[in-house]
Amino acid sequence: MMFWLRSTPRSTFRQGLVIGSKPVIYPVLHWLLQRSNELKKRAYLARFLIKLEVPSEFLQDETVADTNKQYEELMEAFKTLHKECEQLKTSGFSTAEIRRDISAMEEEKDQLMKRVERLKKRVETVQNHQRMLKIARQLRVEKEREEFLAQQKQEQKNQLFHAVQRLQRVQNQLKSMRHAAADAKPESLMKRLEEEIKFNSYMVTEKFPKELESKKKELHFLQKVVSEPAMGHSDLLELESKVNEINTEINQLIEKKMMRNEPIEGKLSLYRQQASIISRKKEAKAEELQETKEKLASLEREVLVKTNQTREFDGTEVLKGDEFKRYVSKLRSKSTVFKKKHQIIAEFKAEFGLLQRTEELLKQRQETIQQQLHTIEEKKGVSGYSYTQEELERVSALKSEVDEMKGRTLDDMSEMVKKLNSLVSEKKSALAPVIKELRQLRQKCQELTQECDEKKAQYDSCAAGLESNRSKLEQEVRGLHEECLQEESKYHYTNCVIKNLEVQLRRATDEMKAYVSSDQQEKRKAIREQYTKNITEQENLGKKLREKQKAVRESHGPNMKQAKMWRDLERLMECKKQCFLKQQNQASIGQVIQEGGEDRLVL
Repeated sequence: MMFWLRSTPRSTFRQGLVIGSKPVIYPVLHWLLQRSNELKKRAYLARFLIKLEVPSEFLQDETVADTNKQYEELMEAFKTLHKECEQLKTSGFSTAEIRRDISAMEEEKDQLMKRVERLKKRVETVQNHQRMLKIARQLRVEKEREEFLAQQKQEQKNQLFHAVQRLQRVQNQLKSMRHAAADAKPESLMKRLEEEIKFNSYMVTEKFPKELESKKKELHFLQKVVSEPAMGHSDLLELESKVNEINTEINQLIEKKMMRNEPIEGKLSLYRQQASIISRKKEAKAEELQETKEKLASLEREVLVKTNQTREFDGTEVLKGDEFKRYVSKLRSKSTVFKKKHQIIAEFKAEFGLLQRTEELLKQRQETIQQQLHTIEEKKGVSGYSYTQEELERVSALKSEVDEMKGRTLDDMSEMVKKLNSLVSEKKSALAPVIKELRQLRQKCQELTQECDEKKAQYDSCAAGLESNRSKLEQEVRGLHEECLQEESKYHYTNCVIKNLEVQLRRATDEMKAYVSSDQQEKRKAIREQYTKNITEQENLGKKLREKQKAVRESHGPNMKQAKMWRDLERLMECKKQCFLKQQNQASIGQVIQEGGEDRLVL
């Protein structure tokens, strides 16, 4: 029947489920009822362990990413707790042991109740026991409140720890963004992005496919080895002989190739060797870069773990820079306050010593007075009179208080017994018809609970089957949705390509029309005509420049000679000028020269 279900198409299967046909429903029910416990467990686990797929664009938000991380952590915690629960179920605890434990706990409870009653009777004889009980009750309430506050404090510490972790994560992101923005020029950013894209494209297109191909070859080889039967010694000898023959053939082919000694092949072999060396170096550098990235990530994780450990040990973070300076200044202020408090404590200790000394003196004085009183009582023949009088007064006061308390407690107990008896009789008379109705209702409740359990078992089995079908259908829908998205992306890409081609085709047709048309203005607008015009202009310019270069080359030698002659002439004229100035200076010594209406004697 199950083979028939597998062979039937889905449409007929769904139609059979909707109609309720027996050949479809009976095999499903048979399969469900055979595996009811397993399917219950699967349905229960599927409710909590089917992961919700969050799109990557939503995960860029920090709050969504944090909630997703908490969701995954809770899922892992649920897995561990479920495993522990299953282990406890299969650990072998019997009901008899649990019953024995319950009976022992009930006996301990009875003993504790008896001890409480005894303690109550003892306390009733104590003076002001109601006030003491009230104080003890208040103490218990305060202790519970203290425990609640400590638990609340621990929760707040945990929240603070999570907030600090989140702050650290945000600070690290801010540091990385600032470090990236330090060299925030568009050229550097584009260069960095191009390097990352090149590295990633190399890893994706070259390295990873090679590694995947090598792993596939190894897997294919291992599968081939596993699929072959066990080999004996003779098979191994045959394989060795075949390997030796192939090696000899390879050596002969290498020798023939060396004998040919073609120069083109030699050049190509050099280029091949260089290319192989460069590819090996590239692979080695890529591996080094990958290892350094992994080391950097591991070191960052270690730093985070160490900071968390220090925070757990001390409850504070590792101080850095300005924070450490502030901490030192705070410590200095606290040290000054400590010194002042220590001085105050020393003063209190000195005062306490003085008070102790005065107390000792007063005790000594009291002892001397008591001795004097005792001697006087002995002289009068009434020794111990003052002590007995004090004791008698104290005992009489205690007796009167105890008598009053006994009277009050006896009256209260009698009144309480009367009230309780009357209440019990009233409650019995009022509850008699209710108890009769309750018995009938209990019988109905048992019948209804049995029916409810049966219906619940049927519902759980049916719900588990429908849930499994729903999960399969959801997976199919998800796969079809992904295929639809891929096809849409392909469609948009092909549309863009078609539009680009249409634009290029339009430009080509416009160019052809402009080139073929008889109108000279349209021909001038054509790109071909513009390019031919530019080429002719550049050719004419090149001809002019070549002619100028030729003229410069021809006149270069004479021009250099002429320049040299002009430099020599300039040097000669400079020399003549210097000689003339020297002669003029020598002739003017001892003469009176008049310039600007002034007489000047030159020696």
